[in-house]
Amino acid sequence: MAQQTALDAGEKMDLTAMNIEDLMNIKVTSVSKTEQKLSRTASAVFVIEREDVRNSGALNIPDLLRMVPGVDVAQITSSTWAIGVRGFNSRFSNKLLVMLDGRAVYAPSFGGVFWDTLDVPLENIERIEVIRGPGGSVWGANAVDGVINIISRNASETQGGLVTSGGGNLNQGFGMIQYGGALDKNKINYRIYSKYLNQNHLPNGAGQDGGDGWQLLKGGVRADAALSSQDTLAVQASMYTGREHIPAVTLISISPPNSQYIDAPVSVSGGYLQSVWNHAFSSRSDTTLGVSYTASRRDDVLMEARKTLTVDFQHHFRWGDRQNIIWGAGYRYSISRSNGGLAYSLNPSSAVDPLFSAFVQDELALVSERLYLTVGTKVERNYYTGWAAMPSARMAWQVNNRDMLWAAFSSAIRTPNETDIASRINVSAFPGPGGIPAMASILGNPNYQNENLYAYEAGYRTIISDKVSLDLAAYYNVYRNQQTLEPGAPFLESAPPPLHLVIPETFQNLMHGEAHGLEISTNWKVLPWWSLSPGYAWGRIHMHLDPASQDTTSIATAEGSTPRHSAQIRSRVNFPHGWDWDASAYFTGPLPRENVPAYTRLDTQLSWRWSERGTISLVGQNLLQDHHFEFQDFTQSIIANQMKRSAYAQVSWRF
Repeated sequence: MAQQTALDAGEKMDLTAMNIEDLMNIKVTSVSKTEQKLSRTASAVFVIEREDVRNSGALNIPDLLRMVPGVDVAQITSSTWAIGVRGFNSRFSNKLLVMLDGRAVYAPSFGGVFWDTLDVPLENIERIEVIRGPGGSVWGANAVDGVINIISRNASETQGGLVTSGGGNLNQGFGMIQYGGALDKNKINYRIYSKYLNQNHLPNGAGQDGGDGWQLLKGGVRADAALSSQDTLAVQASMYTGREHIPAVTLISISPPNSQYIDAPVSVSGGYLQSVWNHAFSSRSDTTLGVSYTASRRDDVLMEARKTLTVDFQHHFRWGDRQNIIWGAGYRYSISRSNGGLAYSLNPSSAVDPLFSAFVQDELALVSERLYLTVGTKVERNYYTGWAAMPSARMAWQVNNRDMLWAAFSSAIRTPNETDIASRINVSAFPGPGGIPAMASILGNPNYQNENLYAYEAGYRTIISDKVSLDLAAYYNVYRNQQTLEPGAPFLESAPPPLHLVIPETFQNLMHGEAHGLEISTNWKVLPWWSLSPGYAWGRIHMHLDPASQDTTSIATAEGSTPRHSAQIRSRVNFPHGWDWDASAYFTGPLPRENVPAYTRLDTQLSWRWSERGTISLVGQNLLQDHHFEFQDFTQSIIANQMKRSAYAQVSWRF
């Protein structure tokens, strides 16, 4: 019982040291928007817990995600990453939904995530729940191949002061100062923090300065209040400002044809305000109301400013002894304004993107404590394509106290983003026929449709012994209406001058295909003071063009931008007198489309807790190679640089 109390309080428990009952009672929330035992979770879920974060040596969210089998993490420059789940990786992976405490950080303009500004203090992360596979039936559009939910710690768990500071050859200087306290006889707990980072340039393909250094300053506050015995309120806010160098080659004139290398600093700024009110009617019924407002600005090639208001409500209740029902509705209102140039623009330059959604899900115990069926659907109405439904059905069978089997069918969609609909991307200019300048351009398609996924999944969780656990997941995905780039009829254009010939390509939905794969993760307590966590993922994508398509690149991009094989192994050794040693190796197979060979990354961390309040850490990253590429952006929206061997030292002090 003591172990279960600690588990419910959010304390880190080594899975390989827990008994069978404790392991099956681990709870996750991202699969069904309510707490759910792992034994009832019919989904491929990987949880990065608080202790995993501390032991990783990572300084950002992308590096933390490297430990998840089936998640492909590739760094492009010092401040940009390509992160995908089960394939289709790109700088803006538009089939992945990322959330911070349930608030989506998916960018409607590009259809992806700006990982640089998702700079969460790692010390304040409770856990990261990663769902490999669709989550559209509860989270909605764009939760196609995966969902990542970053869950922060309650302010009551971060009381007192914390100062961290460090630096190295790549992470030249970083630090955070934070303080947490309590008000009104501990009914209100709060924390406030400020953090800063200064990242050095990475080397380019020639081994020279890649011109991609950046700095970011961020501050935030969170308060958790017990309004009554039945009501809690969490309010948090954050603001950031920074400057980044994003190397790229962009078109600056039509005549004469001229493209120019750009490494000028780009200003980024923004923030959010979020509140979540929970009300418990009884132990069998509760509601949650979440309201958030976000604002951001990036002075890059598009120069976009965006503001978004989101309201979400859900009601959870138990009906009888066998049914657990949750339903809800939400509304998102997002407006943007951009001021693009010759290379990239949106037409219209301002956009309003309203979104309405509703969902219902019912978990039915067919056999009490053994067999569970979960069915549900979410319906959404978006501005571009109207109504869409995303149903799912999941079955979980707890065979015994050691073994659990699950299977699922899900339907998910990716809705069009503003780039799909309204973009004008002028790729290059060159002399045309008769001396008229010509320009190759990519045009958005106002009739672009939803991309569809039908996913079939199965999994097995087992405790092999008191020291070894195993989690296995397999999937078969069917994709329809996938994006292609189709040639259009050339036309003359006088603006911008001079008169020139446009040779266009347009986004269409003329590709379909299948993907299948396997993911394995294990935990092995080798000795009382030594644990290993290996993982492996294999996946294949087979895409096909519709007969009407004339696309020549999309199949190669879809099939060759994600490794077929990837593996990782993490080791942790606890020494006496407060010393700990962690090491992680990550293997990534070749990327044929990106012309990136296979590589292995080795990270290690040596920590010494010299007192109850102080810790010193020495961290090495990318130790096996002096430099290597992890990704090449085939769209040329950014020039990729090489990752390099790095090291840093960090000191933490609590008071």
